[in-house]
Amino acid sequence: MYTSILRRFTLGSLALTLASSSVFADDKNPTASSLEGRWDISVQSEGKTLPSWLEVTHSGHSTLVGRFVGSSGSARPISKVNFTDGKISFSIPPQWEKADQDLVVNGVLEGDKLSGTMVSPTGKTLTWTGVRAPSLAQTKAVSWGKTIDVFNGKDLKGWHAMGETNQWVVENGVLKSPKSGSNIQTDQTFSDFKLHIEFKYPKGSNSGVYLRGRYEVQIVDSKGLEPQIDMLGAVYGFLTPNELPDNNADQWQSYDITLVGRRVTVALNGKTIICDTTIPGITGGAIDSKEGEPGPIYLQGDHGPIEFRNIKITLPK
Repeated sequence: MYTSILRRFTLGSLALTLASSSVFADDKNPTASSLEGRWDISVQSEGKTLPSWLEVTHSGHSTLVGRFVGSSGSARPISKVNFTDGKISFSIPPQWEKADQDLVVNGVLEGDKLSGTMVSPTGKTLTWTGVRAPSLAQTKAVSWGKTIDVFNGKDLKGWHAMGETNQWVVENGVLKSPKSGSNIQTDQTFSDFKLHIEFKYPKGSNSGVYLRGRYEVQIVDSKGLEPQIDMLGAVYGFLTPNELPDNNADQWQSYDITLVGRRVTVALNGKTIICDTTIPGITGGAIDSKEGEPGPIYLQGDHGPIEFRNIKITLPK
């Protein structure tokens, strides 16, 4: 009996020791699963904080892959994310023709935070930090309340240009950017909402509506083209519309967009083209990577002429 008790005690102590060693090893050498998920990234560049985004997931049993969004451009795939002893590294080809080298990212995972350096495609070495992106999951259905006009049709009250100069004007109830220039955003910020907005562009032009200032619903002349991840109605770089019921250039069109948490529904000209779908993360051009905070509606004015009217938001009760 004594031998049996001693044996059980010894085995129990051994199990406890192994468990403690395992926990200690995990703290010092995080597993791949501790890196997986979505990360909101802040990049320091010449005194400015630029927003970025990273997603890491697995392919098969042992390979990590992902997606990355910089301060501009679309989400780009990462073919392999290296992760050893808490250190992360990856590289992706440049997105723009003017750049001639890969983006190279290095960092370390400590607890639930990332930090490191990256070498941009233009050769600059930048520092960055990352925190886990919030899920923004909603626990109950939203009950909708009053609708407000966020554009009064008379002047720019309630809006401000985001650049050094302002080319936006108001004429006959229409908010116009007659040429490429500054983007423009609402003074007010929003969390969950329903947005109605009407827009018109000349042939070949390009713009976008940013929800909370972070998620772009694309506006671009796409007549006659198949739906794509960067065409009219797309959540840029992430969500492809299931059809394109678009009008010709120089004709008025409308978006009706519902955003609750990170779930979005987009209707183009009265037809639902994206239905209650999760937006993974910020899109290029976002104002910041603080996804848990309210944000403005902002309209792109730096890609060509664009006009907007009848901009209304319905708020939760």
